[in-house]
Amino acid sequence: MTGWIDTHCHLDAPEFAADVAEVRERARQRGVVHCVLPAVQVAHFEATRALAHQFGDSYALGIHPLYVKDALDADLARLDAALAEHRDDPRLVAVGEIGLDYFVPELCASPLRERQEYFYVEQLKLARKHGLPVILHVRRSADMLLKGLRAVGQGGHRWSGIAHAFNGSLQQAQAFIDLGFKLGFGGALTYERAQNLRRLATELPLEALVLETDAPDMPPHWLYATAGQRAAGQAQGRNEPGELPRIAEVLAGLRGLNLAALEQQTRENSKVALPRLQVASASSA
Repeated sequence: MTGWIDTHCHLDAPEFAADVAEVRERARQRGVVHCVLPAVQVAHFEATRALAHQFGDSYALGIHPLYVKDALDADLARLDAALAEHRDDPRLVAVGEIGLDYFVPELCASPLRERQEYFYVEQLKLARKHGLPVILHVRRSADMLLKGLRAVGQGGHRWSGIAHAFNGSLQQAQAFIDLGFKLGFGGALTYERAQNLRRLATELPLEALVLETDAPDMPPHWLYATAGQRAAGQAQGRNEPGELPRIAEVLAGLRGLNLAALEQQTRENSKVALPRLQVASASSA
C-alpha cells in the first residue's frame, strides 16, 4: 500500500454530518488511503465504528477528557464491554482518545481535575487489559500523562500508541518515545509562529513522527481566519483529512525531505504505533 495515513480525524463530528462521504472521498482522491477515527464518548462508539467500516478505515474507542464532565462511572464498564465485544475486529486499533487537558480552566480545578485523572488511569488499565495501544490527548499535561503510563505500566508492560498533537519539550518527547509512543503532528506546525513545534518536528527522529489532521479541529494556517477576519464576514475554513498531504509538504520542507520518503516513513511509523493497521490498511488498499 502507498499513500498517506491520517492517524487522527473525527469523521463522526457534527461538522461532517451533511457530507461525510464526500469528505472521505475527497481525501482519498488526494492520496489519503487510510484514516484512524478516535471516539470521544460512549455515545459515539457505534457511529465511529460504523464510519470506519463504511470507508475501510480504522477506529479507537475511548472517553476524551473534555467529555469526562458528563461521563458516568458506568461508562468505563461500557468501554470495557465494547473493547471485549470488538476484540476480533481488525479495524479496532487502540483505546482513545484518552488523556488529560490542563488548558481548559474548568478541567484544572476540583472536582474535574481529579475526575479526568481518574478516567485517564482507568482507561490505561483497560488498554493494558485488552492488549491495545492508546491514543493520547496531550494538552499542557505531558508530565502527568507520563506519570500515569509509568504507574499503570509497572511490571514490564510495553506501551505503544500515539501522543496526539504533541507540543511539549524535547525531553518530554523523548520520554514518550522511550515508552513506545510515536508523536502526532498536524496543522499546528504549518504556522510560522509555532517555532517550538517546528523545531521539534525538525529535530526529532523521523521514525518517531506520524501525521494527523484532527479534522475538523486544528486547521492548518491556510484555513484559519482571525477574529477580525471572522467579524468582517470571512468564514473559518473547515479542516478535512484531505488537507493531510499539504500539511506533509510543510513538514517535508522543514526537514528537507523528499515527499515520497516522508509518506513511506510516516506510514510505516503509523503501523508500528498501531499494529492492527497492518491488517486494516491492507484491506482498504
